[in-house]
Amino acid sequence: MQFGFTLKPDHTVERTLDLTRRAEAAGFDYGWVFDSHVLWRDPYPLLTLMAQATERMRLGTCVTNPATREPSVTASLLAVLDELSGGRMDLGIGRGDSARRVLGKPPTTLTTLEEAIIAIKGLVEGRTVAYDGADLSLPWTGSWTLPVWVAGYGPMALAMTGRVADGVILQLADPDLIRWFVGQVRDAEASAGRPAGTVKVQAAAPAHVGDLEPCRERTRWFPALVSNHVVDLVNRYPRDQLPESLTGYIRDRTGYDYLHHAEVGSSNAEFVGDEVTDRFCVLGSVEDHVAKLRELADAGVDQFNIYLMNGDEEQVLEAYGREIIPALADVAAGR
Repeated sequence: MQFGFTLKPDHTVERTLDLTRRAEAAGFDYGWVFDSHVLWRDPYPLLTLMAQATERMRLGTCVTNPATREPSVTASLLAVLDELSGGRMDLGIGRGDSARRVLGKPPTTLTTLEEAIIAIKGLVEGRTVAYDGADLSLPWTGSWTLPVWVAGYGPMALAMTGRVADGVILQLADPDLIRWFVGQVRDAEASAGRPAGTVKVQAAAPAHVGDLEPCRERTRWFPALVSNHVVDLVNRYPRDQLPESLTGYIRDRTGYDYLHHAEVGSSNAEFVGDEVTDRFCVLGSVEDHVAKLRELADAGVDQFNIYLMNGDEEQVLEAYGREIIPALADVAAGR
């Protein structure tokens, strides 16, 4: 199993870089940054500095979208960052949640997302692409490979991921739900004529080490964040097509304030109970973390991406580097 971490870019630049260096030293393989440019700092200057501060870690957005940043702009940014980092950039992309909604705009369509993925990947990798009525190329780019990870839960999003992406980002750490989502990705791969396992699976969720009750209070914000996507799903698909374990907890949800997005202690999480917090996050003792991560690997997870934004970030990185990552070094994703 591989390990990543995601930062909400509200730290000072100095602390962002310190956490990045600590993570690479602890054995993390990926460093990701949220992209919600109004709520927090822009990710691309930070990714530039993170690339200069690391040697082997892959870096990327978790996640950007094709509307607040026009795809050819994103491609140019990533191509330059590949040049700077020696080809260590990944693209995490979705339809857009907080970055769009704080502007008073809805997420983009899946058609727009798929077209953007094909264009961005092609441009960074040195191909000429037809996009928005023009033939485009970046004549100065190197021969990079750009892995693309799509964040999404719905059947149509997972079908598209199976067609065109290199990875899927599933924002939860519930092994049963992961299995359900992974099954759809594997079916989509087969329908597209791609070998099983072509699309890597990332589970992205908070992890906190310590006594269970404080861990819950530090991470209860996360199921509230996920609820935004669940609401979109139940508005798009009949409930009987979606697992109760995914949709049931939003019944008492009354709204969501994006100005307190991904915030420990936010009133956004008042409707979130212990049971869903325990399922969606990785909490408790070191032994609890190792056991749950083994379950996630068995469910098909290739990378566990810690949403590192609950406080005690240095201690979490230290515990993972000292005990948890070594315990899972030989564990591979189930197929």
